[in-house]
Amino acid sequence: MSHLGEDIEHDQSGAEIDPIWTSSRTARQIYALGEVEKDITRLLSLAASSVGLLTLPQTDGPDDGLPQGEERSEQFVLEVSEYFERLDSVQVAIRSSLAHIRQSRIAPSAISAPPPGFVPPSLGVGLPSGDAGSSGANRGLQEERVERDAWVGILDALTRLKAARESETLKDATSEAGTQKQAMDTQGI
Repeated sequence: MSHLGEDIEHDQSGAEIDPIWTSSRTARQIYALGEVEKDITRLLSLAASSVGLLTLPQTDGPDDGLPQGEERSEQFVLEVSEYFERLDSVQVAIRSSLAHIRQSRIAPSAISAPPPGFVPPSLGVGLPSGDAGSSGANRGLQEERVERDAWVGILDALTRLKAARESETLKDATSEAGTQKQAMDTQGI
């Protein structure tokens, strides 16, 4: 792979990478796949800007910032050239990863796609199935904890709301009593 040769102490931008990624061949392959993901993101960006450059200049918006005239054609050529270079590096990286998988003799069943309609199991450890009538019978412990925490949060919010309303009512009653006392004082009662 072009940007992940024998020495990958620096990434494409020149920044030093974490030594964990150089510790083994598998780690280097995982790092390379991360770079492929970035390259694919850049490919999509280049494709979008290339299509934008192919549109008629009259349809450009004021904020598009697209070049005009001959500059537009030159920019298109540059972006398409970069697109195909990145596409080539993505192809090489994926082929390299597949070669690594073959060399490691990883069983194909370990990397096969799940069958159609497969629903992955819930995260966490499942609870005992004593709640057979519960709608969350297939939820794991983590999901149950999240739901419990949500209910605790709701109860706390409602308790604070009730206390705030009671405090408001008490203030209103106190100010009303003060107003009545003031009215009685002015009337001389």
